[in-house]
Amino acid sequence: MQLMFFALFLLFYIVTTVGNLLILLTVFSISRLHTPMYFFLSNLSFVDIAYSSATAPKMIADFVSDKKTISYWGCVTQMFTFHFFGCAEIFVLTVMAFDRYAAICQPLHYSTIMSANACIVLASLSWLGALGHSFVQTLLTFQLPFCNAHVIDHYFCDVHPVLKLACADTTLVNMLVIANSGLISLGCFLILLASYTVILLSLRKRSAESRRKALSTCGSHFTVVTFFFVPCIFIYLRPPTTFPLDKAVSVFYTTITPMLNPLIYTLRNRDVKNAMKRLWSHKFSLREKQHG
Repeated sequence: MQLMFFALFLLFYIVTTVGNLLILLTVFSISRLHTPMYFFLSNLSFVDIAYSSATAPKMIADFVSDKKTISYWGCVTQMFTFHFFGCAEIFVLTVMAFDRYAAICQPLHYSTIMSANACIVLASLSWLGALGHSFVQTLLTFQLPFCNAHVIDHYFCDVHPVLKLACADTTLVNMLVIANSGLISLGCFLILLASYTVILLSLRKRSAESRRKALSTCGSHFTVVTFFFVPCIFIYLRPPTTFPLDKAVSVFYTTITPMLNPLIYTLRNRDVKNAMKRLWSHKFSLREKQHG
């Protein structure tokens, strides 16, 4: 079973990395995609590679290891990077929803609202906000004393499983974790729902073609949002209890969702599909010329 899971999750990780790298390469290579929407999509693809890399390589290695261990500082680093890139994904997805709102509901002012400077500021705030969240989360957890318990009931170092090892009262820290992780997930999800409600209401006055194009783009984004936010809210917005389902839910949003994101955006987005076809046909034609 371990060897089967090793092969399966290695495949997932390769698909995640290659799929998101393809989106990054396509967005950077095709000038038509140098727009705010694809700027944030490239941010999301980079986040997905890094977010998956925070947990997947260690999990994959553990499938073929006799001793499934991690050092203290390795655990600190894993928790910090996992929450840093996870929170960055939440903020980037929220900014992407704002971009779609501006494009659909404020089309005449879109170029002003989402100027190059505005995009850089929004992306920078997303990364800085994620850095602050991760620093606080990791500091809150590892400032507690840890005694003799060394077995983490999870496949990576996350807050609740590590807090169970602390030999001190963790009530306050658990409440702060809910406030820090749970409320960020819920708050951003509610903002996303509100923005999509406004978008759907505004689409009633548009032509059928405009509605189809807008719903195609927004549908891709909302699918990604649902796959990521619902498991996060389930894990972090609740009292510090653990359920047998937690590990399966964690696998979904740490491994499966980053793999599905590039598939969802390429299969449902005509611009990305056409850009990828042009990019690869151009590369193959150049190769043929060189061999010729």
